[in-house]
Amino acid sequence: MNPTAPNHFASGQVTFLGAGPGDPGLLTLRAVEALASADVLIADPPVLDVVRVHARAHVDTPQASADEASIPAGVPALRDTANLVMAAARAGKRVVRAVAGDPGLDGNVAEEMLACAAEGIVFEVVPGIAAAVGVPAYAGVPLRDAQGTDVRFIDARTADDRCWSEVGASDATAVVSTTLDSVAAAAGELVTAGRKPDTPLSVTVAGTTTRQRTWTATLGSVAQVLKSAKVLPSPDGGQPVIAVVGERCAAAQRDQLSWFESKPLFGWRVLVPRTKEQAASLSDQLVSYGAVPHEVPTIAVEPPRTPQQMERAVKGLVTGRYEWIAFTSVNAVKAVREKFEEYGLDARAFAGIKVAAVGEQTAKALVAFGVKPDLVPSGEQSAAGLLEDWPPYDPVFDPIDRVFLPRADIATETLVAGLIELGWEVDDVTAYRTVRASPPPAETREAIKGGGFDAVLFTSSSTVRNLVGIAGKPHNVTVIACIGPATAKTAEEHGLRVDVMSPEPSVHKLAEALADFGAARRDAALEAGDPVTRPSERRPGSRRRARS
Repeated sequence: MNPTAPNHFASGQVTFLGAGPGDPGLLTLRAVEALASADVLIADPPVLDVVRVHARAHVDTPQASADEASIPAGVPALRDTANLVMAAARAGKRVVRAVAGDPGLDGNVAEEMLACAAEGIVFEVVPGIAAAVGVPAYAGVPLRDAQGTDVRFIDARTADDRCWSEVGASDATAVVSTTLDSVAAAAGELVTAGRKPDTPLSVTVAGTTTRQRTWTATLGSVAQVLKSAKVLPSPDGGQPVIAVVGERCAAAQRDQLSWFESKPLFGWRVLVPRTKEQAASLSDQLVSYGAVPHEVPTIAVEPPRTPQQMERAVKGLVTGRYEWIAFTSVNAVKAVREKFEEYGLDARAFAGIKVAAVGEQTAKALVAFGVKPDLVPSGEQSAAGLLEDWPPYDPVFDPIDRVFLPRADIATETLVAGLIELGWEVDDVTAYRTVRASPPPAETREAIKGGGFDAVLFTSSSTVRNLVGIAGKPHNVTVIACIGPATAKTAEEHGLRVDVMSPEPSVHKLAEALADFGAARRDAALEAGDPVTRPSERRPGSRRRARS
């Protein structure tokens, strides 16, 4: 900022922020900090969803042009987003102006920065990963090696004859920003300028996202390669691509370095019939395999119809009625925690009481509540597994013989019967009711029935019944993955073909089994010399093409 520039307004401050080329994980820590404190967020449309999740819930995200009539006299009028930025800054707001890629290399925001400087408005620049750098990295194309080859960056939209001539006459690695339908023309410019037609070339569309696709060719063959792949001609030909020219993107080398597109579930749309809270860690795991999880709740949790039983049990917990409390689900933890908060209690009320938990997620929910479980199954994470480790009642060591078991209204009797057999008295209390969730949006229902999803994870028999009930039966091209034999049997009873079975009753083992299935499917296609496709691309009428 020019310290001598006049400041005619009570100004705020502006952060010009690079949001990276598309992958939300490429935002910098500084970018996340700036977004968290923004009053106004003005973002390029392609990255609005990427940055908005890190902003405050009610951050202002204006999209329309500012009213030029409101700009004070003597201030030059800037158009569109520049007007929005300046208007918000003049009003004393903390503004984040987010651009795709990097502000200095990709974002055309120099005019906005100069306007801030002219008015004495404080601004900062948070660099982002430029598309020309991030996309080749995700495509498995290193731009330099030990030999230290020069790298030249070209924007085909603005490159002049001199630019093409200089790059064409060199052996530098060229990174060309262009559009899908202009790649062949850019390749032709380089050949005309002196590059050999057999120079390797890679073309990447939708880089760093799960829609990414990369083709390898040469300068002379790229037009035919894209045509043979049925990528062009296409109504999507105007979407941006990054093309890399040079020996670093030779097909043999890229086959070894393509770490992103070779993920086992790359680009798969996976239906997760669980609530967002339940599915969080599972969805993260699926993303690590390259999948795009889509969470659809099939069960809604509601309070019990008669809360008195739960109220008596919680009061008994405080007065020393129980030796143990056993939690079989995250929902049970939530129900008890809510009742505690209603009575003004906290985790200290568990003092002197032994706590058991079925499953890793239930144990994590207890720890978040401030309670460390005394007993978690060492083997199978189920009621049966918990019973294998549960000690029998011993009147010498156990002053109280009663267990508090807060559960769902539809829970099985396995745990109750097993505890009674071990000599314990059990207060089996309905802590919450499970009811069928509302149907998902029409678009989701059509995708389920029409084969728009590549896989669905069924984590219980009730998720099978409820999903079919609220949304319809998944298409026969969709891969069906089930958590265990009982769930698989229910799926088959509903006319579904079970493709994947978890080796143990764990949602994370289920996701791992689906990833193994995807990897085997990919390996088989490559070994046969076939293109790697997703299951949804096998449905009638589907067409494998790049999408913006």
